[in-house]
Amino acid sequence: MSTEYLILIAGYILGFYMAWNIGANDVANSMASAVGAKAITIRQAIFIAGILNIVGAVFIGSHVTNTIRKGIVSAEILADPHIALIGALSALLSAALWVSFATWKSLPVSTTHSIVGSMIGFGIMAGGFSVIQWGKLVAIVMSWIISPVFSLIISFLIFKFIVKFILSKQKAFIRALKLSPFFIGITCFVVISSFLFKTPLGKKLAIGTPSALLIAFVLAIVLGFAGMLVLKKFVKNKKNGAEEIFKSIQIGTSCYVALAQGANDVANAIGPLAVIYFLVKTGSVGVTVPVPLFLLLFGGIGIACGIGMAGERVMETVGKKITTLTNTRGFAVEFAAATTVLVASKMGLPVSTTHAAVGGVMGVGLARGFEAVNFRIIIQIMIYWVLTVPISAITSMIVFKILQSII
Repeated sequence: MSTEYLILIAGYILGFYMAWNIGANDVANSMASAVGAKAITIRQAIFIAGILNIVGAVFIGSHVTNTIRKGIVSAEILADPHIALIGALSALLSAALWVSFATWKSLPVSTTHSIVGSMIGFGIMAGGFSVIQWGKLVAIVMSWIISPVFSLIISFLIFKFIVKFILSKQKAFIRALKLSPFFIGITCFVVISSFLFKTPLGKKLAIGTPSALLIAFVLAIVLGFAGMLVLKKFVKNKKNGAEEIFKSIQIGTSCYVALAQGANDVANAIGPLAVIYFLVKTGSVGVTVPVPLFLLLFGGIGIACGIGMAGERVMETVGKKITTLTNTRGFAVEFAAATTVLVASKMGLPVSTTHAAVGGVMGVGLARGFEAVNFRIIIQIMIYWVLTVPISAITSMIVFKILQSII
């Protein structure tokens, strides 16, 4: 068997390993608050997220991927196929190792930032410091602040609004039911807008911003009132009162985030694998490469396996260890995270769903006072966020040198 095909087999193994780690670590973004609020059980979360990630990866995931994630490294380093092969392998292995370590420590990190750090390490080894787009790295560093702060503010305000107009009133269940078209509507508006703006399929449809906003607004109104009718029919006033209303809305939001995760994050594992695949098949690679459907399915299954086998660890941290979550708080968290990613992306600001989810949990905790937030866990999480890019880069440099001497 030729060296190239051995490299391709190694690429499949490492691509699957990276996808597995994405599932294990990033499932907390979609399901942690629903599990923490007891809207669904961990087993239900794992099953739902696993299925939706595969669907998102295969049917909404991009069929074209950038060979260099986030444009962090100049594409000229891909001119030498041998160097590009070793670099793609190095990036996959080093990013996967860091995410795997963070998952073992039960801490959420950005899988995108892990692959970016790995690409930086590969770029430095292959072409020197001059091939790194340092301005892009500054933008990534900014996201450590932008994502959690935006989300914290939104979740804080949304939860305070819920307290003022629902939880502090008599007959909270009736109040929640009356206001449910508003909460379902704004959630649907964000979800539909995110689908049209943020997913690869939405971008392919190429609907202009005014048209997309109008479609989202009309559908949000229709779905808001339709949702209220469904809630009236199927949700009864139990001892949890208003929490019963938000429980149903929260599950829907969690499902959207899981679907979007499969669509957007599969590229972190399949992007470098697609580079290896096309280098072996054709001997060269451009700035972008087509991604066959079977590779998207391969990545989606890898993500689902990671969710099923190790997703519980990080879900426990985000959903239970930062602050105590209820369904109303969980709804505020998920709405804040989804809104942050949508608005910041449209403004051209760098964001991380992982960081936004953690910021949202902090926001609802702070709405009840500083003592409601476990800042020891928050500090641990933030340290790992800061370490993600440099450690992935250094690991990639070491792996690159080892592979260069072997291959």
